Amino acid sequence: MTIDSELPKTTSNPVLADFVVPSYTPAHPQRKWAALRWIVRGVVALAVVSLIVGLSGNARWSRNIDARMQALAAATPQTHSQRYDDEELKNLPPVVRRYLSLALNPNQPIVRGLYLEQTGSFNRSSDPQTPQWEPFTARQRVATKRPGFVWDAAITVSPGITVRVVDAYVAGVGSLQPSVLGLVDVGSSEGNTDIARGELIRYFAESVWYPTALLPSQGVQWEAVDAHSAKATLTDGPLTVSLLFAFDAVGFVERISSTERSALLNGAMVPMPWEVRLFNYAEHDGMRVPQVGEVAWLTPRGRLPYWRGTIAKLVYDMPR
Repeated sequence: MTIDSELPKTTSNPVLADFVVPSYTPAHPQRKWAALRWIVRGVVALAVVSLIVGLSGNARWSRNIDARMQALAAATPQTHSQRYDDEELKNLPPVVRRYLSLALNPNQPIVRGLYLEQTGSFNRSSDPQTPQWEPFTARQRVATKRPGFVWDAAITVSPGITVRVVDAYVAGVGSLQPSVLGLVDVGSSEGNTDIARGELIRYFAESVWYPTALLPSQGVQWEAVDAHSAKATLTDGPLTVSLLFAFDAVGFVERISSTERSALLNGAMVPMPWEVRLFNYAEHDGMRVPQVGEVAWLTPRGRLPYWRGTIAKLVYDMPR
């Protein structure tokens, strides 16, 4: 017997495939690829819809704001250039005279208008014990002749969800309009006397950012309260509002308060004490104005801050 005769007989020569472990092949590969394609298509479709919604909301909101800005410009009368003369401070309460002397330079141009930008946070909660602070950015246009403003804010309430808010006082009419994504309006307050009064109070309190508007020549009447505070009164059309200004040891305004403003609670306007606190004065265009502020309602359950902001930009309209 030979060695060859003991080997098993094969019908063909061995190939590489005989020595390789077969890989796993899904039983239904087409179904898995089809599912993946549908997921990708869904993600793309969602992105496209989000883009369309965002663009539509921005376009609608921009038209709204542009119309209000145009109305504000139309309600602003043409005036001659004016400059501040410190002679008009002689009959003011000493605490007011000291503040305006600090805030204004001699021969300071009278501010006719202002564009400003803000960043900060807004509290959506009505409970002082459970605040819900959300970031916001805002731009605002102000006119001092006649008094008016349009405030356009974007508040980020959750990733991808922004609430746009316009707060305005134009030609004696106050308005407050929030809108989800600029598309879905959530309630509206406009036209009634309480809203108009509240918005005029806001304009008056914010005069610390355009302090020439607090001069007697600009229609403000001052009355001493004590060594550290004074009451200021402003009239626009049929509305007359008063604010209490409190001054710090240096002489700058540190707090402004009102008992005439109403808060919107459960769809009704309810009178509520209101205050503004101001910090960090700096010079802009010859005027010394606060850079940081906080606004709060003084509720029966405690103090409720709802706005905290920092001035990011100030551009004044005044003679040079």
